Amino acid sequence: MTNKLTQNITYCGLFIAISIVGAMFPVYGSIAFDSLAGFFAALFLGPSAGAIVCGLGHIGTAAINGFPYSLPLHILVMIGMAIAGYSFGFIYRKINWLVAIIIAILINGPILTLMTVPVTTFLGIEPGGWMLFKILLPTLTLVSAINIVFAYIIFKVIGKRNFK
Repeated sequence: MTNKLTQNITYCGLFIAISIVGAMFPVYGSIAFDSLAGFFAALFLGPSAGAIVCGLGHIGTAAINGFPYSLPLHILVMIGMAIAGYSFGFIYRKINWLVAIIIAILINGPILTLMTVPVTTFLGIEPGGWMLFKILLPTLTLVSAINIVFAYIIFKVIGKRNFK
């Protein structure tokens, strides 16, 4: 039992490190390829690991980029990313891959972007509110889809067969 736990913690650390490497390839602001490793972890290790890696991966990306929209907003995004990672792994296991991909893209794209509206408005971040929503929505949704679909494809190609 402890061997499996140690192995899973080690994998989580590895996937968080890979997320930070993905953060080195930003598309726009703190939108990058950091969540691919988290979504892969959700399939490979399970929903909880996916949540941890997605959440911590985002905070790493935000830190590398100097928290461009403030620390409070990035903490909110971290929570949203964790929910997206968990949901992806959970729905993949309980329903199917296509529903998991669609729901994860919706959570990680439009829903997460929508969550930023009241926080940026309250904090007075410019651009913020609906303007930030309009700016981020297309890019965040597209990059989310790429991260999620590539994580699924990589998992299907390598699966767990090479990791015993």
